[in-house]
Amino acid sequence: MTALIPAINAETFEEVVRRIRMLEPLAEKFGFNTVHLDVADGTFTENTIWHDARELVGFETPLAIEAHLMLAEIDMRLEGWLFDPMTRIIFHKEAAHDPSFVIQKCRDAKIGVGIAVRPETDWKVTKPYWSAVDCVQLLSVIPGRAGQAIQEGTTDKLRALRAACPSCTIEVDGGVSARNAKELKDAGADWLVAASAIFDAPDVEGAIANLTQAVS
Repeated sequence: MTALIPAINAETFEEVVRRIRMLEPLAEKFGFNTVHLDVADGTFTENTIWHDARELVGFETPLAIEAHLMLAEIDMRLEGWLFDPMTRIIFHKEAAHDPSFVIQKCRDAKIGVGIAVRPETDWKVTKPYWSAVDCVQLLSVIPGRAGQAIQEGTTDKLRALRAACPSCTIEVDGGVSARNAKELKDAGADWLVAASAIFDAPDVEGAIANLTQAVS
């Protein structure tokens, strides 16, 4: 069963909160339980979006929170994100000096962890960590900006990773829409992350319904 994970790519914490509150009443109706927060401070991306972990302190939501940390030098900056209500951290292989250290820090904090790679990075670099992480994320757009089209070759890359690691939980993030969700599901995606396909739509609930139908 492929799961939809709505994503929030926003400039301010106020907008992050507004979108989470918008998703909360839709979660049970459409069968999702996690929200994905894009985090970028310009060190790993060309742009900046919301990235102040301190604003999450004391925040409450019934949804699990997955943070996609598009931050360079993550080994030295991870500590500030390891607290409730964080449920899972996704970090980039390219941003870590020692991915095993990052993974262990998340485990010590009893927070889930996933490893991600940019579109231009060979997914095979994640292989040493497959048994240690909860998911492998294939980022299918240039990291940082919402609204990009999924890059050509993503489905082929996904099929290859699925064939190499049948037991891996694979997340695809970037350019996911109702038009390509079934293709990605059939190629082996377990989790599909969608931001602009939901929040740029005139009807957020209708967009989630279309995405849910495409992956069901």
